[in-house]
Amino acid sequence: MTAEPDAHAIEVDTPADEVTPEAAGVPAPPPGELTEAMLEALLFVAERPLSRREIGALAGVDRDTVDARLGDLEVSLRARGLRLLATGDRIELATAPEAGALIARYLGVDAVRLSAATLETLAIVAYRQPVTKAAVERIRGVDSDYTIRGLVHRRLVVELGRTDAPGRPILYGTGFDFLERFALTSLDDLPPLDPDVAARLGEEGGGALTGALPGESEDTSDPAEIDAEA
Repeated sequence: MTAEPDAHAIEVDTPADEVTPEAAGVPAPPPGELTEAMLEALLFVAERPLSRREIGALAGVDRDTVDARLGDLEVSLRARGLRLLATGDRIELATAPEAGALIARYLGVDAVRLSAATLETLAIVAYRQPVTKAAVERIRGVDSDYTIRGLVHRRLVVELGRTDAPGRPILYGTGFDFLERFALTSLDDLPPLDPDVAARLGEEGGGALTGALPGESEDTSDPAEIDAEA
């Protein structure tokens, strides 16, 4: 992803819930092993995404071993009902996209549609992250405060940190809920932008990005949650 050119230094917040065994006062385990089944079980019971460092510390193995087992598990899960999702260094399990409709019926959850304006804002954040609200508004040409707040409320957009520019504006990006919503395993799975659209995005010169993200249509939810025109 291309960082915002007018963001001077970027200060990225460290997830407060990432606690290593050592930091929690638990002795580091002796050199051990990490099988594919062990890794799957660990990610299954984890209540939050785990970093590769945490997995390695818990299993007593090095980073290369963690990466190798993650690769093995990713391949194995392709024929099953779960998928590995990765954002940055953190990993979690999620249900396979093709099972989404069945699971939604079981949970009694109706699909929430995004308006064209909201989808455009989300696309800018996804392709430009980390990005400030001011940069999003320069690209869109309209105030986007309410739309961004709505996306944060839905957890499709998350706060990544702040720049050291005057006022220390918040940097926005996407997290695991974004990947789950659009059936992506990582940001590398985002569809490529049309060259003309990519050029306009890089120049912050506007131009609609609606349609850059797959699988969404007009918002039919309560307009009080997301401003369709913001």
